[in-house]
Amino acid sequence: MVSKIAALHEQWDPAKFGYRKYPEQMYRGWLTARSTDQRGVFLVGDREGKLVAFLVATVEKEIPIYQLTEFGFIHDIWVEPDYRHEGIARQLVMLAIEKFRDMGIKQVRGGTAAANEPARNPLRSCGMRPSTTEMRIVMD
Repeated sequence: MVSKIAALHEQWDPAKFGYRKYPEQMYRGWLTARSTDQRGVFLVGDREGKLVAFLVATVEKEIPIYQLTEFGFIHDIWVEPDYRHEGIARQLVMLAIEKFRDMGIKQVRGGTAAANEPARNPLRSCGMRPSTTEMRIVMD
């Protein structure tokens, strides 16, 4: 699933999502660390014992000029194509929000690629709204 999400992101915006070789191997190490982080959220969805989805989120520090000191951040959500439109992503997002609420986190954010409108739908359905737009220039 990680290979698929990396390939899709790179297809959408190679300047933003230009990966090193074998990103899934590096991601595995990062994900393993998140799965044992007491304040991280790592969720999976399964159907009949088959892994069909995942969500990974972390607690991030806000810069010190703001009243909010930390927030939950949903980094990645993936649902296998054959299992989309069943509400799995929304269920994972809602569960992540609840887990952050239980930790005392007051705000949850999620980022999506600009081209990934379908990924914003489950975030919106859970009460999230757009708050910033990232702008970029690629310097050669």
